[in-house]
Amino acid sequence: MYDYLLVGSGLFGAVFAHEMKKVGKKCLVLERRDHVGGNVYCEEKEGIRIHKYGAHIFHTSNKKIWEYVNQFVEFNNYVNSPVANYKGELYNLPFNMNTFSKMWGVVTPKQAAEKIEQQRKEAGITNPKNLEEQAISLIGTDIYTKLIKGYTEKQWGRSCTELPAFIIQRLPVRYTFDNNYFNDRYQGIPIGGYNVLINALLDGIEVRTCVDYNKERKEYAGVSKTVVYTGPIDEYFNYQLGRLEYRGLRFETERLEEENHQGVAVMNYTDQETPYTRSIEHKHFEFGIQPFTYVTKEYPADWKPGKEAYYPVNNERNQELYAQYAKLAAKEKNTIFGGRLAEYKYYDMDDVIASALEKANAVLNHC
Repeated sequence: MYDYLLVGSGLFGAVFAHEMKKVGKKCLVLERRDHVGGNVYCEEKEGIRIHKYGAHIFHTSNKKIWEYVNQFVEFNNYVNSPVANYKGELYNLPFNMNTFSKMWGVVTPKQAAEKIEQQRKEAGITNPKNLEEQAISLIGTDIYTKLIKGYTEKQWGRSCTELPAFIIQRLPVRYTFDNNYFNDRYQGIPIGGYNVLINALLDGIEVRTCVDYNKERKEYAGVSKTVVYTGPIDEYFNYQLGRLEYRGLRFETERLEEENHQGVAVMNYTDQETPYTRSIEHKHFEFGIQPFTYVTKEYPADWKPGKEAYYPVNNERNQELYAQYAKLAAKEKNTIFGGRLAEYKYYDMDDVIASALEKANAVLNHC
């Protein structure tokens, strides 16, 4: 008999299990994959840690969360400064004075702002109705065309005119020469990779991998007082109201006999002709000096049931369907739903940890 049966060993499940173990609760963690850690799992190859499910850069402005993760692992001083590649033209991200100078030859913030304002006025958009109109109204037509349109349409598998405006409402625009993608106070990569963090969180906790809870639910019925479920919420309810939609990803990793392939950890390919959205040179996350390198190309893919779900498609239809599933979840006795799949929400890592701590504390305070 366990106090908690946790379905999923990603950040939410690992943090929740750790907090329960601290107060003497007995936990069992079930993981569908053959490894723990969910999408932050790193696969080591010749001293280079491969971010197997896409680039993960930890960043937060929440000091408590930063102090929490630093209990378990030390972070390096990696700063995310991706580069956009449009048909061989390279631009700094996020959009800043380096971007504007390369795009238009401007040299002052005033000139850049005037150029963007001119393109906004020429577009004549007053009430953006979709992502394309929203982007042009924020940053003008040139940057939209070269650095947003192709990447976004590949990522979501549909035209920008068919995507809701809110997806890009928080588009970062800076009139400084600052290539740091995030504004957060704290940022870095765990020294030794994310596996160090996950293993520390799950230390002393029973974990079973290669177990699909939704297929083996009868076997685990009644083994715990409470279930903490972090998988797809619609799958938990056997899709009785219909399926939620996701975007998928496909990864191709190759070893290259060169010390430095692209000079940056993350390079976005923003033209429509390049089939992948970005390439990741993993050694740059940890300042590797190996004479060889590993590079992963990240391809967006149509998601199908049975495949890994990465990005929720947060359009009106899916949000309404999720709301119905959330009502069912609220009625489930002795079951806690948490994490990006169970809440059908795109979470940053610090938000996942904060959510897990909040729910763990709510449970403990209730007791």
